[in-house]
Amino acid sequence: MDSETRTIAGLTIRIDRLVCVGFEDCIDPESTLFVLDSDGIATFHADADSAGTERILEACRACPVDAFEVSDASGKRVVP
Repeated sequence: MDSETRTIAGLTIRIDRLVCVGFEDCIDPESTLFVLDSDGIATFHADADSAGTERILEACRACPVDAFEVSDASGKRVVP
């Protein structure tokens, strides 16, 4: 699977799994938004649907290789 997409808090988040290198900058120990899978690549946490908008934007913007694309409800890209 080259990418993963989920809509949470009105934002559509796409993880480009070919770009992710597993730096973990998107992972906050107190968050349940993203985790690294067995290959060391970001994936959605099982409880990701409880994440708020600000946390989503903060986590996705933290990625140093821009492995995340985030769009709002109108389809406008807000990250990167």
